[in-house]
Amino acid sequence: MRINADNLARQLEQDLAHAWLVAGEEPLLVGEAADAIRGRARELGYTEREVHFVEARFDWSGLEGASRALSLFAERRILEIRLPTAKPGSEGGKALATMAADPPPDTLVLVTTGRLEREAYSSAWYRAFEQHGVVVQAWPVDIGRLPGWIRGRARRHGIAVDEEGARLLAERVEGNLLAAHQEIEKLALLHGDGEVGAEVVASVVANSARYDVFQLGEAALAGDAARALRILEGLRSEGAEPTLVLWVLCREIRALAEARGGDSRGGHGKQAQRRAQLLAAATRRMAGRRLGPLVHRAERADRSIKGLLHGDAWDELAALAASLAGLVVPEAASA
Repeated sequence: MRINADNLARQLEQDLAHAWLVAGEEPLLVGEAADAIRGRARELGYTEREVHFVEARFDWSGLEGASRALSLFAERRILEIRLPTAKPGSEGGKALATMAADPPPDTLVLVTTGRLEREAYSSAWYRAFEQHGVVVQAWPVDIGRLPGWIRGRARRHGIAVDEEGARLLAERVEGNLLAAHQEIEKLALLHGDGEVGAEVVASVVANSARYDVFQLGEAALAGDAARALRILEGLRSEGAEPTLVLWVLCREIRALAEARGGDSRGGHGKQAQRRAQLLAAATRRMAGRRLGPLVHRAERADRSIKGLLHGDAWDELAALAASLAGLVVPEAASA
């Protein structure tokens, strides 16, 4: 069985499987899901716990032997295995598949790891967990759902964050759920007796956003110029290489040109579907507009980065990102 982390509480009420795999790129969500599974297991008498951190040259055969050894006090136990990545190797994959398909007596196997790459879904060890246990996927919370996630999390802490306050907090912690969680706890301590609005958020919450260049491309394709420029400023303050930023924006221009030409190649999966939707929306938005000016702006940015054009390269990148998002940006005079 495979479920989303949002459905974990309901699943735990129905059944506690003997094998669990919790995977995702958000450490906060992975950790909370694992906590929920451990908590339910303790309620059902799993009082003993062993934790194994998988590192280089990990002894998988030793783990298998230890897992089959009876508990000293004959208690139910949780056997927790923490994988740094979803690539346990050949020996590790065999050991995990065996433990998922045939767990030791009175033992709950709990494996936590990071993001599952495409090849992991076809591996024998992953299929064993999906067939004999439960796979919990902790998907990232994208910017569109983040304000709602913040308001729901705030309610769990006894505070009410209004829509404007949630949007502002989302902007300041985008891509960093752990920071969002910490800021909500801070708001609960300082303002737990009423509704929290944007002014309170602005005065209390630090700017903890963690951006990457691909978020910039997505925002531009989505036509969200304000967010694109905010991400660009974040990348600049974090010391991102302007060459990499330009590469991503050019990548999106090429993708838009291909989509206009009817090339809809993209692959499968949730991320591929979202990208196809973004490109389709951008194609509709840019209908009737030539892409030549975007290419020209990209050339200006490239020349500026190389020192062949006077001015700030980041200003040229901002103009390119805003233009890709659909804004009409007057072109500066050439040097």
